[in-house]
Amino acid sequence: MEAADYELLSVREQLFHEKVRECIISTLLFATLYILCHIALTRFKKPAEFTTADDEDATVNKIALELCTFTLAVALGAVLLLPFSIISNEVLLSLSRNYYIQWLNGSLIHGLWNLVFLFSNLSLIFLMPFAYFFTESEGFAGSRKGVLARVYETVVMLMFLTLLVLGMVWVASAIVDNSKASMESLYDFWEYYLPYLYSCISFLGVLLLLVCTPLGLARMFSVTGKLLVKPRLLEDLEEQLHCSAFEEAALTRRICSETQLFPVGMVSVAWAGPVQDSGTAPSSLPSDPTSCWLPLDMELLHRQVLALQTQRVLLEKRRKASAWQRNLGYPLAMLCLLVLTGLSVLTVAIHILELLIDEAAMPRGMQGASLGQVSFSKLGSFGAVVQVVLIFYLMVSSVMGFYSSPLFWGLRPRWHDTAMTQIIGNCVCLLVLSSALPVFSRTLGLTRLDLLGDFGRFNWLGNFYIVFLYNAAFAGLTTLCLVKTFTAAVRAELIRAFGLDRLPLPVSGFPRASRKTQHQ
Repeated sequence: MEAADYELLSVREQLFHEKVRECIISTLLFATLYILCHIALTRFKKPAEFTTADDEDATVNKIALELCTFTLAVALGAVLLLPFSIISNEVLLSLSRNYYIQWLNGSLIHGLWNLVFLFSNLSLIFLMPFAYFFTESEGFAGSRKGVLARVYETVVMLMFLTLLVLGMVWVASAIVDNSKASMESLYDFWEYYLPYLYSCISFLGVLLLLVCTPLGLARMFSVTGKLLVKPRLLEDLEEQLHCSAFEEAALTRRICSETQLFPVGMVSVAWAGPVQDSGTAPSSLPSDPTSCWLPLDMELLHRQVLALQTQRVLLEKRRKASAWQRNLGYPLAMLCLLVLTGLSVLTVAIHILELLIDEAAMPRGMQGASLGQVSFSKLGSFGAVVQVVLIFYLMVSSVMGFYSSPLFWGLRPRWHDTAMTQIIGNCVCLLVLSSALPVFSRTLGLTRLDLLGDFGRFNWLGNFYIVFLYNAAFAGLTTLCLVKTFTAAVRAELIRAFGLDRLPLPVSGFPRASRKTQHQ
């Protein structure tokens, strides 16, 4: 063999080893995310659904749970995609000649972006609809019962759903671009149809982030105030403890009195006899209690007592907090939140000005991962760290705003009490939010890292008016939510300072709600 053939073989062998190394690293990263997501989902699932007497239902729920774990791992990978790329670029700039960093290269980063894009499409279009239909299926009428019959029904339903979505995408493509080339491009299922469908889903996710993130940024301050111990000037724990103890004692007396008067758990709600004094019980009980006596919801009263006891224990712990936690922890946490929120709004405002001046500020895709050549921040490594912190902060805020909105309030997972269909809905929503995070961050100018792979092929990213209006809407909504939150807090403190919260108010059916509003 000639020297050129030996050189060609060595190059091919080196490329082969690089691909194998990238596959091993990607597999290890995804396995780690999968294990973490599986541990998280097992903490929220309802154990009764996996230990039922019917083995078929338990098997179906286990399969659906594994599909949800895969989807949640993909969502977590999408969240870590942009920060990992930014940090890798700074590491390659600082340690470009280090032997132990040779595995970290642009090819690996580009491959991770493509894998996340592929698995996101797979989860949103196939796996999650399959998991939902699989849990709801019972098999066709007349067929033998079993897991296989459910699989057949699920596959048929998934085929009908695919046809429906395909038709909707064709209609949307005809509305946006009615040219013949645009319609024929959808015949290429892999190169055009899936990216176009994912572009529509990503656009919906970006719009959802636009609504949820400002709500979450405002909600972060109130949640932090509840978790941390405030200084004594801002809250009176002794008063809250006394109020909680009095309400608990009142509910306990009510439960005892009702139990003594009506051992069968009955309370009068409609008495057809003569009118008596409201403070006395009726002289005689009717012969048929079911005609004019309704059962008292004792379980609700017991739950209220347990909630008050739990709240009293938490208040006791807050009262025993040290002076450092009380006087230093709360101000520092609020200051950090204020600085991060201010930096986010300032970054978006600067990006709006850049959009008006420089065309290079528009988000665009990059097919080749040219990492390790220039920093993505003007402040170097420090600016890159700030970018990563802002991306994580906005993602946490968007999730908090998503679950705080009235539309998705019922989707919130509960500890060991979340149904399988609810877990599927949470995984789908989290995947939509997280897969739109790279596009969201680049559109707002939080980083200058161009979108890699198919993430940069979205058609609407090149529209100046959409990008500009999106930035302006985010800055305006965030400022409006923060101003409303702070003015409401100042108004509540002024009412409390003047003692107006102690004025006698009409008592509703649930007196606890009025006390909660006083102490928020």
